[in-house]
Amino acid sequence: MTDKEFDQHHYVSFSYFLERACGIVLGDNKQYLVRSRLAPLIKQFSCASINAYIDSVIKGNQQHQAAAIEAMTTNETLWFRDDYPFKLLENPILSQFSSKNKPFRIWSAACSSGQEAYSIAMTILNFKKQHSNSFRAGIEIVGTDISEEMLQRCRTAEYDQLAISRGLPEQFKSDFFEPADNTKLRLKSHVKALANFKSINLLESYSSLGKFEIIFCRNVLIYFSPEVKKQILQKIAACLQDGGILFLGASESISGLTNKFDMLRCDPGLYYLKKPL
Repeated sequence: MTDKEFDQHHYVSFSYFLERACGIVLGDNKQYLVRSRLAPLIKQFSCASINAYIDSVIKGNQQHQAAAIEAMTTNETLWFRDDYPFKLLENPILSQFSSKNKPFRIWSAACSSGQEAYSIAMTILNFKKQHSNSFRAGIEIVGTDISEEMLQRCRTAEYDQLAISRGLPEQFKSDFFEPADNTKLRLKSHVKALANFKSINLLESYSSLGKFEIIFCRNVLIYFSPEVKKQILQKIAACLQDGGILFLGASESISGLTNKFDMLRCDPGLYYLKKPL
């Protein structure tokens, strides 16, 4: 597919659609990304060209719109990504919540195929090995994503050898997985039981999720405009208990919302504490 077949008018139109639909800002000179992500869909839906496919999306074909959003949503993930949030979670953060007499709730936003949510689950289970009386009121990890395909992968919780090899400690592989078939491993039922997964668009309301002690929203805000990022962080703050903890990605910040959060620097890494109202 040549650049001539994908004109600037269609690129701009598709960029506007994507930002309105899910907040992703493409910016300039990302035609190559759109071409590569949409190319399989052009063949799948028997469209004459990328321009014809985009015309269909803009005109409101819901099947084509949903497929385009699925294709453009970045689903790069691995186990225990960046490492430090999970080390901080196990020590000292979990001990701060372990004796409370209400369910301990964590939200993994933009959870992709589930590695972050299940990394959290395995971290908590590993903590409970050493602290058998902890979290007696229960644990709930909520994973959310805009992609139904990714959410189905989360619920199935089966991973091939390439996915397993990306950051999973060998001891956790032994403790928390079982064979699914000759090529995949499946998370054991007691790990899966800690997490449930829901479809959420971060541009919309998520007050129905309730309140959380900890929220992971990592490596997703970088795709949004500054104004949308601020709106999302304000809504996330509303979902945190006072004194609750927010983890962002290593290259992300609270974008000036110092009235909502205090930053706590650690060695290594950092996280944000929600200020009391």
